[in-house]
Amino acid sequence: MTTDGQRSLAQRLTGIDEIECVTPDLNGVPRGKVMTAEGFLEGRRLQMARGVLLQCIMGGYPPARFYGSDDGDLALVAEPSMIHPLPWSDEPRALAICDADELSGESSNLSTRGQLKKVIARYAAHGLAPVVATELEFFVFAPNTDPAQAFRPPVGLDGRREDGQSAFSVSSNNGLRPFFSEIYKCMAALGLPRDTFMHEMGVSQFEINLLHGDPLLLADQTFLFKHLLKEVALKHGLSVVCMAKPLAHTPGSSMHIHQSVVEIATGNNVFSDENGQPTAMFRHFIGGQQAGMADFTALFAPNVNSYQRLCHPYASPNNACWSHDNRAAGLRIPASSPVARRVENRLPGADANPYLAIAASLAAGLHGIEHELEPSAAIQGEFEVPDNLSLPCTLHAALERLKRSQLARELFGQEFTEGYIASKTMELTSFFDEITPWERRVLAAQA
Repeated sequence: MTTDGQRSLAQRLTGIDEIECVTPDLNGVPRGKVMTAEGFLEGRRLQMARGVLLQCIMGGYPPARFYGSDDGDLALVAEPSMIHPLPWSDEPRALAICDADELSGESSNLSTRGQLKKVIARYAAHGLAPVVATELEFFVFAPNTDPAQAFRPPVGLDGRREDGQSAFSVSSNNGLRPFFSEIYKCMAALGLPRDTFMHEMGVSQFEINLLHGDPLLLADQTFLFKHLLKEVALKHGLSVVCMAKPLAHTPGSSMHIHQSVVEIATGNNVFSDENGQPTAMFRHFIGGQQAGMADFTALFAPNVNSYQRLCHPYASPNNACWSHDNRAAGLRIPASSPVARRVENRLPGADANPYLAIAASLAAGLHGIEHELEPSAAIQGEFEVPDNLSLPCTLHAALERLKRSQLARELFGQEFTEGYIASKTMELTSFFDEITPWERRVLAAQA
């Protein structure tokens, strides 16, 4: 960082005592250490064990061979544009999103932020730059102190809990206006521009659309927004849940990714020609998406609960079909002008790591461009999913597909792919170590 940059940063951090230095782990959870502002501004190197990047969602770790038998350190290197005072903190604190780099200086293969940067660099080598936007859905619930009980919406201003009739409503009856007012203020303070906001179809379910832009920036913003949501909710006595399917008989939560590609030299969208018609590169991008979706399902749907969302296909399509403006297709081409022609990947859930989901989707598209892959025919209306375009429907099946994927190893490397599978296999094993209420209720008397 230049002297002017250091001076500007010092001014922004005036009065700040501590910096939360975080990087996304495999699941997109912020992991890191808290550093004094003095040490941070002096540029002291902050180190963290490599294994933390493969930490399971339950807190455990796969065998050390997946992250280096010595479990040596990585350096947490702050992204200068992603250092922010925390507007929700009662103490003078800031947060810095960091890269996780090897001590020799190169990006760690286990870093999902690093994996996304590598995909963007591959596009740049072709003179191209991907552009993305994310749509994140989430639920706002009352505190859930007993995991055996279902989530419930907060009590509204009329003394009742929302019952599912509020989709697309702008009413203030849910009593959440103070919560969302603080969310918007915090977003503004963190420089997070928002496009649209709405009440989604689920009970106390909402969606926010972030403005399109550079993929790394959008991943950082999505990562930061999810963290912001949970922190502000705690202040208001609420619980924000980004599970893919927290409620039965209710639509799940997605993280749709809108993708286009521009030519760096001109800024033109390469998906449309000078006459406004779709290009060969547009077809090849879709072909690559289709070629990678089954192999990468475990990256888009990373948890056991992810498949609860996908097995109820309304607006959550578990297929690699593509269509013009049909929400039943896994790949949707929204109605737009030629300059805004884009491909929407509807498979990822809100529980996906935004860095990894964006990296996997863009990597598949570039694979199609590089190999000039042709997509299947577009589908419209009601349709049956062909066998070759169906996707794994359980985490176990998705991990088995990822194990066999040469494409994943080519695009993300063997160390990352095997580490991901090892961590997710531990999570799946932990799930199978428990017996659910459904099994006791339904099977005990009959089996």
